Amino acid sequence: MRILEMRLEKGDDAMNRSAFKGSLRMSLALGAALASTVLCTPASASVPREVSDGTATASAARVSTERDCPVVYFDLGETLVHTADDGSTTYQPGAAQYLRALRERHIRIGLITNVPPAWGATDAERAARLKKEVDATWRGARPFAWKDFGDRILTPRTEAERKPAPALWERAKAGSGGCRLVYQAETAEEVQVAASLGYVPYHVGQPHRPTFLPVGLIELLGRRSG
Repeated sequence: MRILEMRLEKGDDAMNRSAFKGSLRMSLALGAALASTVLCTPASASVPREVSDGTATASAARVSTERDCPVVYFDLGETLVHTADDGSTTYQPGAAQYLRALRERHIRIGLITNVPPAWGATDAERAARLKKEVDATWRGARPFAWKDFGDRILTPRTEAERKPAPALWERAKAGSGGCRLVYQAETAEEVQVAASLGYVPYHVGQPHRPTFLPVGLIELLGRRSG
């Protein structure tokens, strides 16, 4: 279990998780393929078929804004924030700048993260407790950009909904309005589950490729056919 979750859930029984065979290998392959398309191929060949009709990036960004798509979901601990050995919490390297770049392009973002279900009866209540816990140990030069996530902070209502169970990704997908969805995390197993549910997956922080999925590709993902 990651450091942040261990701190947030101290005193709560941790749910046993089993890694599926080959998950690390598959998610690494997914991430490598995405990075390869971004860095090594033309834009018209680096996006799904419905966006690869030769239109310019600016056009894709305009349609994306009009449709309020896509939506980029993240894990929190060790993806966007890091918990040090002394218990203090800060942004992961590059995360603040990346979130700012998404905000400047009007790309909606959200969190899909595990917290104890007992933290509240609703996502809003559990999110409020999560913010309080993180902010209490925050040592970064700038506060965490909670407002960028709006009401798109999805947390488990029961132990059975805890990741890597698919429930949180399914709930996010149901509320997406048909938008293309992206999921970025440092955990190979979670990346694989998101991919199996139709998300564009990205395993963050891997060597020899961008830390996060490049913003330009995310803009292109927002353009859908017909």
